[in-house]
Amino acid sequence: MENKTPEVQQLPERLVACVSHQGNYIGDTELFKRLFTKVGNWAGAKGLFSAETVFLSSYVNDPCDTPLDELKLDVCISIPEGTDVDDAEIQEKRLPGGSYVVMHAELTGPPEYETAWNLIVDWVEQSDYERDATRPCYELYLNNPEEHPEKHHIVEICVSVKQ
Repeated sequence: MENKTPEVQQLPERLVACVSHQGNYIGDTELFKRLFTKVGNWAGAKGLFSAETVFLSSYVNDPCDTPLDELKLDVCISIPEGTDVDDAEIQEKRLPGGSYVVMHAELTGPPEYETAWNLIVDWVEQSDYERDATRPCYELYLNNPEEHPEKHHIVEICVSVKQ
């Protein structure tokens, strides 16, 4: 795993289409694959892919203080304003912008996500910043691991903090 030192950034609000899941998602690569396939197929059928398209996972609550069966996850794709979200399983949401601690990471695979999250959470806890539980945390996916020569996952992990 290769990661950069976390830094505080002001991130913009994002308009997304997403598929939601409630329950334990930790380490469940098949669940993530299924959810990404669902939202990706929906977006592809609508011709929504462009150079600006971003996939992300939005984590509504903290697995450290939420029962596993109550965890909430949204797997999302950024969409342009005015997109018609007309599917029963796909929702339109606005992910709030604001202050986030952001860590860029290059992971060799799914098992390293937990380690990366632990690093950024530890950084926040040791800093002067306080987690903002009113806004979700998320992972921005900057590549398709299947297209990377070594199958690496290039991501930005974003933890919402109070300003």
